[in-house]
Amino acid sequence: MEVLFITHKYPPSIGGMEKQSYELINGVAKSHTVHSIVYDNKTSRVKFLLSLKSKVKKILEENPDISVIHLNDGLMAFFAYPIKKITDKPILVTLHGLDIVFPNKLFQKVVIKRFKKLDGVIAVSRATADECLQRGFSRDKVFVVRNGVDTSLSKIYEKIGFRSELEKKLGISLNGKKILVSIGRSVRRKGFSWFLSNVMPRLDKSVIYLIIGPPQKHIKKIEFIFKLLPDAFAHELSLLFGLGMDESDIQRALKKKELANRAFYMGKLPFEEMIQVLKASDLFVMPNIKVRGDAEGFGLVALEAAICGVPVLASSLEGITCAVIDGMNGFLAPPENEIAWVEKIDTLLADRISLKKSGDLAQRYTVKNYAWEKMVDGYIEIFENFHREYCKVKAKGEPSFLNNSNYTEALVGQ
Repeated sequence: MEVLFITHKYPPSIGGMEKQSYELINGVAKSHTVHSIVYDNKTSRVKFLLSLKSKVKKILEENPDISVIHLNDGLMAFFAYPIKKITDKPILVTLHGLDIVFPNKLFQKVVIKRFKKLDGVIAVSRATADECLQRGFSRDKVFVVRNGVDTSLSKIYEKIGFRSELEKKLGISLNGKKILVSIGRSVRRKGFSWFLSNVMPRLDKSVIYLIIGPPQKHIKKIEFIFKLLPDAFAHELSLLFGLGMDESDIQRALKKKELANRAFYMGKLPFEEMIQVLKASDLFVMPNIKVRGDAEGFGLVALEAAICGVPVLASSLEGITCAVIDGMNGFLAPPENEIAWVEKIDTLLADRISLKKSGDLAQRYTVKNYAWEKMVDGYIEIFENFHREYCKVKAKGEPSFLNNSNYTEALVGQ
């Protein structure tokens, strides 16, 4: 089997989708012949997108044995759709969440229509798959493969003396403190300002909260411009460009008297330092809230925390429930229910021995069930099914269809 991968999310760019794309392509290459069209981050992205059809045509002419084409996300699917006119090979796309729920009416009418005409959709979670089905996607075209995580993080140990380094950076003593940490961009769905305003003031004064993630530059200018635009249009723009519109609310919450020396926005940290902060923490929190037209497709940061042996408490919302399995590699709490969150955090932090056991269990469960190899195996199973069906069609000269009446869940670890 030969597979052609097309992606605009790939290293050296940094991010969850870039990592997923890298691991998928290189993982499949270990057992099958792989070809790829990858954005190099040097040329214009627009030029790359507009040149896809000619590049694909050239590769297919040079490699006639390619039998499956994979697109890494919805943007690729939109711009690569015209290649259906030059090939009968099955084309599949991975959808991550926002690329199916984006609330723009034209997007839902025109772009989603293109997605439906592809041969298969691979959703990163059951929640994303359900969003596809709600929009009329055929059940025999929707598959689920959960993302993986770098299990080698489990072998990294907390650096001796790092807690002292962290004290200097924060400017406070950590003696007797219990550390909560969140990681992510300051987009509203992450719920950082909600957690700061509604949960932190109710927790014991010994609890401190660290937020790690890139700050939104020029937020004041962006907010000024958005005030001149219709609310719906401004909201769509913030989602489209992944703008950190929670930034101002986060900063306002941090200035509250009751959070002085208890909550810190650490900004973007080097990956190695971020892992050390996780290792030094007592609990990872992922307090996502519901935001119209946005969705957490999966929740990779929760898996990274669990791999580091840190217990996870996350909102039982959207694709997070496919990453965090309650009682196994973390715990789930109802979104935007501050009383439930406070009670759960108090209970977890009250028993340090039990908390440590939960972290150890989370690490073992995540290593076993969410390794990148598991994700790759799920994709290969789907690719091979399409490869076989494509070969049958070519041999018989008649249509053949995959039997996927319950929309296959090629779920990692299940």
